[in-house]
Amino acid sequence: MKSIRIERALLSVSDKTGILDFARKLVDTGIEILSTGGTSKMLGGNSIPVLSVDAFTGHPEIMDGRVKTLHPKVHGGILALRDNPLHQEQMKKNSIKPIDLVAVNLYPFRQTIARIDVTIEEAIENIDIGGPAMVRSAAKNYAWVVIVVDPADYHSIIDELSVKNMISLETRKKLAVKAFRHTADYDTAISNYLSKAFL
Repeated sequence: MKSIRIERALLSVSDKTGILDFARKLVDTGIEILSTGGTSKMLGGNSIPVLSVDAFTGHPEIMDGRVKTLHPKVHGGILALRDNPLHQEQMKKNSIKPIDLVAVNLYPFRQTIARIDVTIEEAIENIDIGGPAMVRSAAKNYAWVVIVVDPADYHSIIDELSVKNMISLETRKKLAVKAFRHTADYDTAISNYLSKAFL
């Protein structure tokens, strides 16, 4: 397997650096944009065509946003093996559309706990659940999906897409490694904080 074509992207970012330009350029190449919460509002508010994840899944965000992307239409769309007939059959049966690119960065846990007046409740609410799940799903399925966790990578992704609307396997592998490092560092920060708070 070599390059893959990108037709649908899911953008859900806490750090919105560069996201408007990135989204515009994705749309300019014919890519459909899915998005959540604040990211969706920001894109729509800047006249960027976007389909909210709750419209995509047919299920609303619930529990103050604690549950929004933890849905089979999201993770099935990310994790499906495109060359597996059983996966393809199950996607069709369950109306699951493939998601080819995932751009996610996580709740600002480190910035939150750096505040002198932070409470344990605030820290807990800034432990991202859906974000790391999407990052790990996309990184695991790097053979078919592009995972982008760092806004610094937006430019190179757009440059590569501008050639044939495709991303190489080499790029996907590098981004997958970066993604797993990202979630590992994130979980380490949470573990260290909670160890001091609870133990």
